[in-house]
Amino acid sequence: MLECLPAVGRAELVDLSADRQRAENEILKMVWIYAISSLTSNYIYVGMTTDLEERIARHNNGREKTTKPYLPFELIFTESRENWIEGRKREKYWKSGVGKEQLRKLKTKK
Repeated sequence: MLECLPAVGRAELVDLSADRQRAENEILKMVWIYAISSLTSNYIYVGMTTDLEERIARHNNGREKTTKPYLPFELIFTESRENWIEGRKREKYWKSGVGKEQLRKLKTKK
């Protein structure tokens, strides 16, 4: 699909179909929903990713601003979903009060 985008005072035709295809492929990829627990404080973080190992390493290496103050972490929960849309629904559940309470119970069982 060609769209007209303004570029320095003139219109330019740009093919956006490749970008849209990449975006659709990302949405259709299998995703992991995960929960990590700080080993030093009472903090649980819930997230979603397509590369679980790399994402956990980023958290434990202090490369994520949100979790850096609570290092180090242990992985306490994972589940996978067929696509980004379904994964986001589950991530929102686990981030809710009810979901976090279940994660706290899971953590104490370990």
